[in-house]
Formats: sequence, structure tokens, C-alpha cells
Amino acid sequence: MKIEGEWIEAEGVQQVLHLLTDAGHQGLLVGGCVRNALLHQPVADIDIATDAVPERVIALAKAAGLKVVPTGIEHGTVTIVVFGEPHEVTTFRRDVETHGRHATVAFSTRVEEDAARRDFTMNALYADAGGQVVDPLGGLPDLEARRVRFVGDACARIREDYLRILRFFRFHAWYGDPDAGMDAEALAACADNSAGTETLSRERIGHEMRRLLAAQDPAPSVAAMRATGVLGHVLPGADPRALAPLVHLEPPYAPDWLRRLAALGGPDPTDSLRLSRDEARKLAVLADGVGSMSGAGELAYRHGAELGRDILLLRAAVLEMPMPADWESAIARGAVAEFPLKAADLMPGLSGAELGARLKDLEARWVGSGFELSREQLLS
Repeated sequence: MKIEGEWIEAEGVQQVLHLLTDAGHQGLLVGGCVRNALLHQPVADIDIATDAVPERVIALAKAAGLKVVPTGIEHGTVTIVVFGEPHEVTTFRRDVETHGRHATVAFSTRVEEDAARRDFTMNALYADAGGQVVDPLGGLPDLEARRVRFVGDACARIREDYLRILRFFRFHAWYGDPDAGMDAEALAACADNSAGTETLSRERIGHEMRRLLAAQDPAPSVAAMRATGVLGHVLPGADPRALAPLVHLEPPYAPDWLRRLAALGGPDPTDSLRLSRDEARKLAVLADGVGSMSGAGELAYRHGAELGRDILLLRAAVLEMPMPADWESAIARGAVAEFPLKAADLMPGLSGAELGARLKDLEARWVGSGFELSREQLLS
């Protein structure tokens, strides 16, 4: 089996691969770039693996007149810059001792040993400069079936890094076959080790949850997270029941992970997921809007068209009801509406708290009129 694409034919990629192979070493593309190419999905990060030790890679690059940066040399990774583009090259590794995320590893000359320490079989695929796929662990059948399966013993892989539990559900959301279900051994291992996710940093959990919820349809994965107890550990109190209806209502609008996070409800996840200030503000607006009585026009007037639309989508999903009639035109009107009064229009007759209360009351009347009342009508 071969992979194709402009990315693999790029001069920089080919130069780095041939730099290694021309010197008698293995130079193989690995991981996500191979997986995505085989699934006909966009390729972003390009990783290269080799049996050459970092010092040898550095020497070869310098001899070829290329800039080389020892970005993670203690882990076997150096970066070769070709035409201004960085290319990460990592030496094959094998586990000597596993103790959580920071395992003790040694360099290896065998691609089989390098593959054996990866997380999922669909990520343990390699390809040479010509695109020929190298499959040391027999991961191709899993990829073709869109089955996310741990390499070797699932519990052992998870205990090396509990983040792999969240990665399992994310990978299923992005690459798995929703009709085939999830790998039974993997699900059991995730359930048995779910408490281990509480040892992860909030930044790592937040990063994975963002990527999971951004998938085309994360609802089956999130439901499985709840069934295995994982969701309760990373987002206590979250309930995924409204997520599937929301995903169904969203098209033609693009997936939005924060909108979907709001559908899960529960306590404020700002701290548990390390949300930014802007993300926390938006999430609060969504949560408050779902429980408010404001109509479509008012929502757009107060929060903008996008947030107003998202609140309506969330309401429909939570209440399991269709979107309100003419909501799009109401959103459009509200988003451009401008309250025709200013505080100065009520002065000097009113001031202080009395002025603020009167202005607020008049604004409510104006909104209730569908933004139709004029300045003169409001003042009369």
C-alpha cells in the first residue's frame, strides 16, 4: 500500500528522508501524517523517524549545509530546517522502564520496537520516501476498519500516560467508525483506569477536550466517556444527553467546541479545563442565555448574532424542540439594532440610580416592541 500527496512530494520532506537513507539509515514518515493520508484527510504535522542517533542526524544535516536545532535531543529529537520549514526527526526508541508520562527510554535500531511504544495501532504506521507503507504491528486492518485499538495491552498503555484515555475517545470521534462501536478491551481498560485521569494537569485535560468536542460528531464518544466513568472524573456533573440533539441541529454551522461544552452543563468548568478569560465569558453567556426568557432578537441585540444563534441552538437541544419560527430574521434584526436613547436624553430631570432604572425600563419597552419604538415615542 502506498500513500500520495503534495506534502510527501515536497522538496524539503524528500531532502530530509534522502539525507538519512543515502547515508545507509532508515528514514520513515510516521504517525498522524501516514494515518491521515491513508484516510484521505488533511495532513498537518509531518514526523520522521530514523535508526540514526541524534548526533549522527546532526552531523549529516550540517554536512549537507542545513540548519539543525537540537529541540529535544534528550528524547532523540532534532529539527532540520529546509527552505525555512522545520522537519522533526526522532530516533527509534524502546521503553526501558515505564513510570507514567516520563518513561525511561533507550535508542533503538528496530522500527518494531519504536512502533511497540506508541499508543494506538493506527498511529504505529510508517512510510518511506516513495510512500510505501511499513506496518510493523499489523495496524492497517484496524485503520481500514476505522477501529481505534491500543498497541499491546490496553491497561499497560494507559498506565504509561493516563491522557491516553482521553486520546482514545478523541481518536474514536475523529477516526472511528460510529456504526461499529468501540474496541471492547479499550473501553474496559478506560473504565478500570478512569480515576487515573485525576492525576493529569488541567491544561492537558483542557487541550484534549477541546479537540474531542471539535470533532464532527463527538456525541458517541462523550456518551461512552460517561458510561465508563471517565466524564465524571474530568467534568464532574456533566450530562451529555443534549449533545447529540445539538450536533443534529448545528448544520450548516461549523462545529464549535465551546458551544458543545455548554450543552454538557454541570458546574463551571473554567478551572478544571483551564479556560481563557474570553472562553469563560462566552461560556457564561451561553449558560445564562439558555435559562433566560429572552427572544431571538434580544439575544442578538445583547450578545451579537453568533452567540444569539448558539443560545437558540442550545435551548432547542436541551428542551428537545425545534428552533423558533423566523429566528434567523429576528437574529438579523437584533444584531444591527441600536437603542435610540442615551442617558443625556433623560437629564437633568433624572439622575443617579433613578436615571439608570428609567433607561433600563425604556430599553426593555423598545426591545419588546421588536426594536420599532422611536426616540420620540419612548420619550413621550
